[in-house]
Amino acid sequence: MITIDFTSLSALATGVCGVFFLIQLFYILGIYSRLHRYFSRKPYTEPVDLPPISVIIVTKDSGEILNENLPAILEQDYPLFEVIVINDKSAGEDGVILKRLSDRYPNLYHTFIPETARYVSQKKLGVAMGIRASRYEWIVVTSPFCRPVSPNWLRNLAREMTPDTDIVLGYSNYFPKKGFFARRVIVSSFFRSLRYLCMALAGHPYMGIGYNLAYRKSVYQAHKGFSDHLQLLRGEDDLLVNAVAKRSNTRVARGAESIVRLPVPAFKRVWKEEKLSAMVTGYYYRGIAPWLNSIETWTCGLFYVSWGIALCISILAHEWIWTGIVGLFGLVRFLSIMHFFYHSAWDLQEKFGCLLPFFDLFRPVGSLMRYVQYLFCKKEDFMRR
Repeated sequence: MITIDFTSLSALATGVCGVFFLIQLFYILGIYSRLHRYFSRKPYTEPVDLPPISVIIVTKDSGEILNENLPAILEQDYPLFEVIVINDKSAGEDGVILKRLSDRYPNLYHTFIPETARYVSQKKLGVAMGIRASRYEWIVVTSPFCRPVSPNWLRNLAREMTPDTDIVLGYSNYFPKKGFFARRVIVSSFFRSLRYLCMALAGHPYMGIGYNLAYRKSVYQAHKGFSDHLQLLRGEDDLLVNAVAKRSNTRVARGAESIVRLPVPAFKRVWKEEKLSAMVTGYYYRGIAPWLNSIETWTCGLFYVSWGIALCISILAHEWIWTGIVGLFGLVRFLSIMHFFYHSAWDLQEKFGCLLPFFDLFRPVGSLMRYVQYLFCKKEDFMRR
């Protein structure tokens, strides 16, 4: 007769692993599964009256990429919209490109940030100038480096612009590119987007990215724009969403045609600076969602550590029942997270191959390394001077 020793070290290690397993399963089934379920719903009909939209873009030395991407926005299949481009003292040919395109597209308007503007970060000032100049209630914020994957991009955002909605969150990521660094950046961006989109679907919206984001002009004005965080060089998009987004007024754009993409950063240093800047901005987030994200990351790491320890202890003690239970924990979690990660990636037109399991394994280590970098970085580098 097989007996189970519940007082053994193997039982204790398995119990600790089981606690982290249950927490992880809660996140996988309760939060990360939401995006795939949301994309799997039946298509809904468009509203009869698509609201007019003002698209805001701030450019600085974007050069030829502005010339490549702007027509994809200006030629959207949408009944009424304008594109307002704010030129941030570009030393290059941005002004010439904008002048040439404005002769071809009557819905393109452009202006520039004055040389004397010093009281706020240039990006915030540029977005504020664009919103002030806009004629319509719905504002869509994007970047000169972003290109919609479809001429129906604005239509897909507008489907979520219901009378009760103030904010629409869209998905953005980088263009596919070969190389380990590019794949790492794309998977990291996918997971970051998966987090904030799923949190929004779970009723806890906490941020948005100014590559694919829409909100009402009246909400921006009622919140007094970016006045709460003028000291930061960035954060104009995610902190505004963090302040005004609620369960009842935030929706997520769905469908492959709602996606925008941009080039992979040319240098690893640029990407690392962006990650650190996001961490500095994240310090100002309010609400429970950032704490939930931290708990998920650390319990993921603790699960892997406790799983490895419990497996080794039970094998060395020849307690095969506990070995089987620990193995089952690992198998169930792996199959669950890969199922929803890969299905969500498929919904968002991403192809990661075998990279996702490795990313999930080393994700907590990467978070720890970035946190250490954040502790020792100069915070004033991310503040307005």
